[in-house]
Amino acid sequence: MTDVTTVEWIRPAAFHAAEGLEDWRVLGEGACAYFRTGSFAAGAGLVAALAELPGTGDGCPDVDVREDGVTVRLISAAAEHYGLIRAHVEMARQVSGAARSLGLTADPSALRGVQVTLDALDMRAVTEFWRALLGYEYRAGSPEDLVDPRRRGAAFYFQQLDAARSQRNTVHVDVWVPHDVAGARVAAALAAGGRLVSDADAPSLWILADPEGNEACVGAAGVPG
Repeated sequence: MTDVTTVEWIRPAAFHAAEGLEDWRVLGEGACAYFRTGSFAAGAGLVAALAELPGTGDGCPDVDVREDGVTVRLISAAAEHYGLIRAHVEMARQVSGAARSLGLTADPSALRGVQVTLDALDMRAVTEFWRALLGYEYRAGSPEDLVDPRRRGAAFYFQQLDAARSQRNTVHVDVWVPHDVAGARVAAALAAGGRLVSDADAPSLWILADPEGNEACVGAAGVPG
């Protein structure tokens, strides 16, 4: 686990503002890049190249290899913080350089992150139930977040309710997408029968509902400006 006293944490906007990170987008709390490979063997080749980069190891980067591409995620955890550090900027550049050396290109539009949000009256009791059921762990520094210890499953976030709710659902899905495709994703959801509940926080957050009123949020981290 990263020692919070020895690193410089940065916000998504600062990461996006750095030069040489065109391949990368911040989704929620981590920076991600997706490289199209066309084969599992080519993806394995990229992973081998990443293993030779300085600074890799100790849980970073996260790498997901599939037949058609490789997703790389940069995130660090500490006792009081969970997110991006300044060192991720240079690591992202090196990852992109390794991919280019193998003739691979990035497709930021293919990235997304999913989080399940539950509203609860008794936060502790509800959170403990889901922690036991999922086999998840509390996210570093937050009693309101559960994460997959293998960092593969969707994160769960818990919001405090002041009173029982009967008119709205208490479970919804948050979908994190690159800031430059968020508007198109919202438009697609509305065209598919969705309804706009609120765009008060756009272009960082939209609240939508499906045709039966079940809500979902579309989030974009580090929107320029």
